[in-house]
Amino acid sequence: MAERGFLTIGRAPKRERPIPERVRDHSEVALPLAPDELREQASRCMDCGIPFCHQGCPLGNVIPEWNDLVQRGRLDEAAVVLASTNNFPEITGRVCPAPCEASCVVALDGDAVTIKEIERSIAEHAVGAGLTPRPAAITTGKRVAIVGSGPAGLACAQELARRGHAVTLLERDDRIGGLLRYGIPDFKLDRRVLDARLAQMAAEGVRFVTGAHVDGRAALDALLAAHDAVVLAIGARAPRDLAVPGRDLDGVHFAMDFLTPQNRRNAGEELEGITVTGERVIVIGGGDTGADCVGTSHRQGAAAVVQLEVMSLPATTRSRDNPWPAWPLVLRTSSSHDEGGTRDWAVLTKSLRGEAGRVTALDAIRVAFDAGGKMRELPGTELSIACDRVLLAMGFVGPEAALADALGLARDARGNIRTDAAGATSAPRVFAAGDAVRGQSLVVWAIADGRRVARGVHAALTASRGLREGASL
Repeated sequence: MAERGFLTIGRAPKRERPIPERVRDHSEVALPLAPDELREQASRCMDCGIPFCHQGCPLGNVIPEWNDLVQRGRLDEAAVVLASTNNFPEITGRVCPAPCEASCVVALDGDAVTIKEIERSIAEHAVGAGLTPRPAAITTGKRVAIVGSGPAGLACAQELARRGHAVTLLERDDRIGGLLRYGIPDFKLDRRVLDARLAQMAAEGVRFVTGAHVDGRAALDALLAAHDAVVLAIGARAPRDLAVPGRDLDGVHFAMDFLTPQNRRNAGEELEGITVTGERVIVIGGGDTGADCVGTSHRQGAAAVVQLEVMSLPATTRSRDNPWPAWPLVLRTSSSHDEGGTRDWAVLTKSLRGEAGRVTALDAIRVAFDAGGKMRELPGTELSIACDRVLLAMGFVGPEAALADALGLARDARGNIRTDAAGATSAPRVFAAGDAVRGQSLVVWAIADGRRVARGVHAALTASRGLREGASL
């Protein structure tokens, strides 16, 4: 890398559509970098002898290599390098929080390289040029069923198909994609790029089956009878609930029960779902899902939006006990927060009140945390917030318990499916990948886990001749 742009070129600010325009639709908020600016930003990469951005990225993306190609204007080659470690850069370039940037060496004394923006630009170039299928040169004669079409299942399916296995990907919803399809709002992830990737995978031999309910041991055994291995990528879809008086009032919903119908409407379906037009909305939970609820509420025309988080307000700069290159525990503001509403921290919900069976107010108290992280309520800080709707976005606690129990697989102390290093579960020929194993996590971890388990399945399939007869892996 000949240039040393980090010495003279600053980090480009994020490019977004104007707020008054974007809150009137559900189209993507982010705007791409111009070609000249893209090359300039790529030139800020230091080409480090030891690139710590690799440490931050679970996929191990070779970031300096594709930054160098981008600054030279060689986007086709950059796309090849990017695809060597990441199956879906057009998705991670949009929705990943970019732990690679937190580990960027430039960030030691300045602003990190815009790795995420550059990744998205490379991926957009590849999608625009047409994603070329990479079918396997040979076939193994082995059949694999993958249950769940989120990022882990998709990555595992593509990797196994490219290794020559006959892959069937099963999804219980009516369309493929999991939370990529029905969880993330369109204003963050244009489904155009997801559909382009699915078309590539179909051309590579992956067979997609929707409306497939693998809801118990009998269904799993039926898959095992027809396949050499089964991979469960069922996610961590069980939402954390709010155990307070008034939880059963009308107008109190889990976040996904609010976000999914809007995504379906955006896809052209005619359904009612939950709408908050003209309503006072409270979102409980300060993470990405909560921010998605905020942004969707703005677009539906909510009268007011308040987002509550039980944890304390994060610092705006990295603390001394959170040193580089670890992920900085600092305040993060999304495009949805920029659009309006109120955020409040260290607020513990105590109860929900209502009239005629419908929620009308939330009662809470402020809290503080001691050095050991123990929470205590602060007397005299009680507050009440009037509302018409409460959305619960407090994260997910693991795979759906009834499904995990019905499958009869060993689970860890957190309720996640237990696997070995290759992804094998306690049942012969059954593997698991993604959030169902790790717990709720980032899209990059899901993709990385799907790739890891694909390697484990491939090794087992090619090493064991008696696999279909029930040999334990």
